[in-house]
Amino acid sequence: MLPLMRQTLILLLSFVFLYGCAVNPVTGKNELALVSESQEINIGRENYVPSRQMQGGDYTVNPELSAYVNEVGQKLAAVSDRKLPYEFTVLNNSTPNAWALPGGKLAINRGLLLELNSEAELAAVLGHEIVHAAARHGAQQMERGMMLQGALIATSIATQSNEYGNLVVGGAQVAAGLINTKYGRDDELEADYYGMQYMARAGYDPMAAVKLQETFVRLNENRSHNWLAGLFASHPPSMARVEANRATAASLPTGGKVGKITYEERLASLVKDKKAYDSYAKGREALEKGDTNKALAYAQEAIGVEPREGHFYALRGDVRYKEKRYNEALADYDRAIELNSNYFYYYLQRGLTRKQMNLTAESYADLQQSTKLLPTATAYNSLGELELSSGSSQRAKQYFTEAASSTSPAGRQARAALLRLDFPRYAGEYIHIQISLNNDGYVLARINNQAPLGIKDLQLTIQYPDTSGKTLQTTRRFRAVIPAGQSYDTNLNLGPYADAAILNAIRIQITSAVLMEK
Repeated sequence: MLPLMRQTLILLLSFVFLYGCAVNPVTGKNELALVSESQEINIGRENYVPSRQMQGGDYTVNPELSAYVNEVGQKLAAVSDRKLPYEFTVLNNSTPNAWALPGGKLAINRGLLLELNSEAELAAVLGHEIVHAAARHGAQQMERGMMLQGALIATSIATQSNEYGNLVVGGAQVAAGLINTKYGRDDELEADYYGMQYMARAGYDPMAAVKLQETFVRLNENRSHNWLAGLFASHPPSMARVEANRATAASLPTGGKVGKITYEERLASLVKDKKAYDSYAKGREALEKGDTNKALAYAQEAIGVEPREGHFYALRGDVRYKEKRYNEALADYDRAIELNSNYFYYYLQRGLTRKQMNLTAESYADLQQSTKLLPTATAYNSLGELELSSGSSQRAKQYFTEAASSTSPAGRQARAALLRLDFPRYAGEYIHIQISLNNDGYVLARINNQAPLGIKDLQLTIQYPDTSGKTLQTTRRFRAVIPAGQSYDTNLNLGPYADAAILNAIRIQITSAVLMEK
């Protein structure tokens, strides 16, 4: 066994020895615990902000509604089997969904609130999510991932003794993975069962969980895209869950609180605004299709119904930005930030607008603020461009490097910028050269250009053994244009060699090339 592989396996075993088996605070079962409670809490705390940001940010139009949801959530948390620093947030997102991070950080979308019929149904959703956190379901998923990653690392080391940095992802990507965790059947049944226990302890009618699951099954059968993209993606409903919930409800006290009237009163403002959010969604869709007139009409309609929603002004700003009406766009983003100063997208868009208006210092400040709330390739790429225009190529490289990890258009732009700035350093990452022998024993090279730009005037420095075994050095220059994503085949005129094993002794270095601008 390779030494490094052995060290990896020893490390995994040390985790097991260090943490060993722990008793699950909810189920009472013995289980492996590689993630400690303090780590769970830290993971939840560190990822709560980016998770909320990428899901539309907090719903701020009606703070009383968020306070109400938190009040119901805290009632359930108080009777849960595990005391964690629970937090409950309403997100400004129309997709029906709810999620829990390790450590007790929970969120529910306003889109799901509109689909519920009572406070007891809200308690059923929140109780279910509390169990996911309290019973360590998210942490268990992470632990399984750690074990899988450890095995993958060991396999990688054993097969190619290579770095495995591609297994590490950035903070925002970690948050995205956490909120999109797909739970197994056992976890879902467990969350239903203990969530209903918490409902009963907090004084709610557990039958609400049965009715809610029945509704979810009907919606799932209708294959509603909105639901499939939201709650059902991570919490698939089933008749088995309905029957299990019926059995659980039969074992619990009846006559608990339903709270239908109270819930309707608390949701009245959100229900009134539904038409505005529907118009907003239609406006976003129209803008994606390039119909700015229709998008603007929908934005105006949404603002007319609910003038306190920052998203609606941001939509209008995006329309005006696309039409290059930058002064008007700037005013809309200003208004959005006045209404909600804690959402990354408003700062990002205002920063891009100010960049177009050559307001460099103001643009820089906005883009920086947006990355503090949620790091994006768009912001980092734009910051790199600002630094480059001011003559600071080193700082520009740092920003471009951050952006380049993304596969988005901004990430591709950043990779192209890095190539322009420091091509010899990055060329090997994008230009791959494969060599072989032809039938006459001469060395052939296939030059693969994986860079986002075409290249020409490629110059190579080649170290190779002559037929007596002496190491020689030569250069080759190719004036041909190699487009992005394409290959070029050439004869290096080295040889003739009798054995293909000689290829292992040939070293090729890219010394220069010219990048083609689009």
